[in-house]
Amino acid sequence: MPDYSSIVTHYDFDGLGSAALLSWAFDVEEIRFAGPIAIAKAEISITRDDIVSDLPYPLECGLWFDHHTGNLAELDLRGIDPKTIPGRFAPAPSCVRVVYDYLRSDGDLPEDYAELAREADIIDSFSYPDLEAWRADTPTNRVDRAIKASSPSRREQENFQREVVFMMRDMPLTEIAEDEEINSRAARYAYEEGIMLENIRKYGHPLGNNGELFVVDTTSFINLARIDKKLIGLVHPGARGYVELKPVFRSGKKTLDISVSLSLALSMQQVTHKKDVGEIVRELNIGDGHIGAAAGVWHCASAHEFQKAKEELPQKILDLWVKQRG
Repeated sequence: MPDYSSIVTHYDFDGLGSAALLSWAFDVEEIRFAGPIAIAKAEISITRDDIVSDLPYPLECGLWFDHHTGNLAELDLRGIDPKTIPGRFAPAPSCVRVVYDYLRSDGDLPEDYAELAREADIIDSFSYPDLEAWRADTPTNRVDRAIKASSPSRREQENFQREVVFMMRDMPLTEIAEDEEINSRAARYAYEEGIMLENIRKYGHPLGNNGELFVVDTTSFINLARIDKKLIGLVHPGARGYVELKPVFRSGKKTLDISVSLSLALSMQQVTHKKDVGEIVRELNIGDGHIGAAAGVWHCASAHEFQKAKEELPQKILDLWVKQRG
């Protein structure tokens, strides 16, 4: 079996769970975290000595595991056949499922990993039957909330995420959920989540005649407010894409610039479509991204420009969205 130096994975439940299985299978202790945009911009060093999971395919890597169908379109644009990439791609509900099936074909796995795959399927495909199930205090939901809770610094956040990877590798979710730090962080995030839902309902609205896009505008806030856009799927299930407009802060001071982030609804992962939010951001010339997620900044030189952009940006985004037929 080849030796790999690190695992580069997404920083959500699915990414951490994928890294846990891969760490067990390939005896890798170095875990690094990244988002899709960081991979698209090649902001971190990845070589053939690294395993990448739950992220777009980078410039190169040793093994690649993913389940996002939108990332296949990017490979097609680069002229890369996914079948030639070591690892596995499959349009599964979660990347943990992809890794689990890959490893299971070579031999037996710890019994706890079957449960981890089942729970990751529900979380990453957002297959909760209702808001109550999403917010229920189950062991899995507790671990997921702890992962999503913020930390004072990026270093502390990544250290905690790394600890969770190893806990997922070595312990069942029911045991992890009893950990003191997991409980503390989960309780804090549950409170934050309630505020997010309130802000989505109060400051969000469907966009367009059929409400395919849902916009949350918190540009009026004097402090930065966190929004988990997945929650929009519970407030407005019919939305196919999410848009968030929020203020930009520099050195703790609010500026006149507007942060713009777009993402496709989780329901879009399992259907064929021609939507590309990265292309929308590029056409607006404000940032970059990939098919499923993108972000940028709209610069404003005056309060008048700020107000005008705040009013016109959603329509500009909708117009570009509509142009992408399918």
